[in-house]
Amino acid sequence: MKAITIIQPWATLIAIGEKRFETRSWPTKHRGEIAIHAGKKIDKEACEDEPIRSTLAKHGYTVNNLPTGAVVAIAELNDCLKSVDTWTDGYELEFRKLIYYPEYEFGDFTPGRYAWEMINIRCLAEPIQAKGQQGLWNWNSEGHGGTES
Repeated sequence: MKAITIIQPWATLIAIGEKRFETRSWPTKHRGEIAIHAGKKIDKEACEDEPIRSTLAKHGYTVNNLPTGAVVAIAELNDCLKSVDTWTDGYELEFRKLIYYPEYEFGDFTPGRYAWEMINIRCLAEPIQAKGQQGLWNWNSEGHGGTES
């Protein structure tokens, strides 16, 4: 299965269903299942900023208990949309899909970037340790290994 490594707290925000769009500088043609891998890095400052801090707290997380180096969720990558405009209350993606607060605080929706839409997100009861990689990579959920793609 394809996987994407995301630094914390953003990987957990996806896993707990609070973040539906992963923003990247590059598009993807992949659609379908994708493993959400929490990298080893934690952006501690972001964890203390609102609304990230209170959103994590609502689900029992703090900067001190975020899983790292592990697959934390399985989602379906439904679409990849280019961010095209900003407006007073949020951002506009291609085809008039609008991003409102607090979702727009959980990514970089600067026009020209890409928003990967995640649906059917399933948080794993126990994170599965795995070594992450840059870009999209192949994760073997049975052997818990990864290979570059």
